[in-house]
Amino acid sequence: MIDVTPIIPADRQVIDTYAPGHFRVSNTLYQGPIIVFPDHTEAWAVDGFAQVTADSFAAVAAAEPKVEVLLFGTGASMELLPGAIRRALKEKGVVVDVMDSRAACRTYNVLLAEGRRVAAALLPI
Repeated sequence: MIDVTPIIPADRQVIDTYAPGHFRVSNTLYQGPIIVFPDHTEAWAVDGFAQVTADSFAAVAAAEPKVEVLLFGTGASMELLPGAIRRALKEKGVVVDVMDSRAACRTYNVLLAEGRRVAAALLPI
């Protein structure tokens, strides 16, 4: 038998579960929106997709080392990120991939296992 489970270093933030209104990251429960980086997770001060602006992603743009890709989980369903926000992020060196939060959680863990410098900005489902 061959084990194909990815090895993720113990000091990395892995998204364990998601449920309506909250996420569990590396055995810690977070209520509401969060931003997950490989080395830490923080509350995200947005109240929903309609209130998201380019400035909402300031922590990602300021991250050192730079984030290779930002996964933006828009909640229970996928929303389109306005072009102005996408352009503003690109100008700050942030490449964003938008998807529903379920897909963003799964994709984050895969990219993390690959050793990528990824972040996930997640709105609850």
